Amino acid sequence: MSDDITERLKLALPPLGASRLQSMKVADGVVTTVLDVAGLDRLERDRLEVAVKDALRGEAGVSEVRVAMMADKPARKIVAVGSGKGGVGKSTLAANLAVALARTGRKVGLVDADIYGPSQARLLATEGSRPTATPDKKLVPVESPWGVPVLSMAHLTEPGQAIAWRGPMAGNALSQMVDADWGEAEILIVDLPPGTGDVQLTMLQRFKPTGALIVSTPQDLALMDATRAIGLFDQGNVPIIGMVENMAGYACPHCGEVSDPFGTGGAQAAASTMGHAFLGRIPLDIAIRQDSDAGNPSAAGEGPQAEAFAEIAQRIATWLDNQGGVPA
Repeated sequence: MSDDITERLKLALPPLGASRLQSMKVADGVVTTVLDVAGLDRLERDRLEVAVKDALRGEAGVSEVRVAMMADKPARKIVAVGSGKGGVGKSTLAANLAVALARTGRKVGLVDADIYGPSQARLLATEGSRPTATPDKKLVPVESPWGVPVLSMAHLTEPGQAIAWRGPMAGNALSQMVDADWGEAEILIVDLPPGTGDVQLTMLQRFKPTGALIVSTPQDLALMDATRAIGLFDQGNVPIIGMVENMAGYACPHCGEVSDPFGTGGAQAAASTMGHAFLGRIPLDIAIRQDSDAGNPSAAGEGPQAEAFAEIAQRIATWLDNQGGVPA
């Protein structure tokens, strides 16, 4: 086809398609367009592709329309959320921090790297959802109701199915989730399993995090294990963003008296001793447990629970913006 026909086809493009057109090639009735889709989310890209194809298919002499899309890959920052032991509320914290960051306008994705005990599908109300795949076979994360796309083994297996995998298989599963098509996400929160095993090593070797967040309860045993987790990140030259003390203080719903069943101040003292920032405390609150079980993160609401997560999220955001600066 002649250049005149190419120019005619360009004029037939919808306004947004015309403004983003990088190139157009016409040969034997096949029109190939390359569009710059930087800044568009997945739904907007799909709509633009449909609009371009619909507009050009209606033109004389066109038998097929092919649309290629290009965008600069965002400089994605990975935040690893770790702990030395289980039962400290790490996954609940990771989910709520992801939601709190998203509420500030950040584009955030969440990887449930706890291959053997995934929980993020429940925490973000995406149980029963399944990820799709791109043409190049990358996973496309599940969209949660809270503006945070998420990937978990719970999205890839049947409910209640035991995952009896050796270390290399778990590492490969982590790689597929981190390497997924996260779209415009600028921050990727990775909820690591407890301990310092194969998944953590894979994370350090293949996807060096921008920084690590350490979660602990105030009790001495949890702090001992948290110290081991910090040691692992230190070995991998991953900066420690700071420590969070979870389950810190319980306010009786009847009399209002605050008690400390797990102790108090331990994580803050440990952070000070090791020269790391202390990011804040999350209370032992039945409302957080109820919200988590219901797939309704406390950070998505209002009140003191949401404020506690929001304050820590803001300190993490400040650290990321400063690339290692002390959280405010």
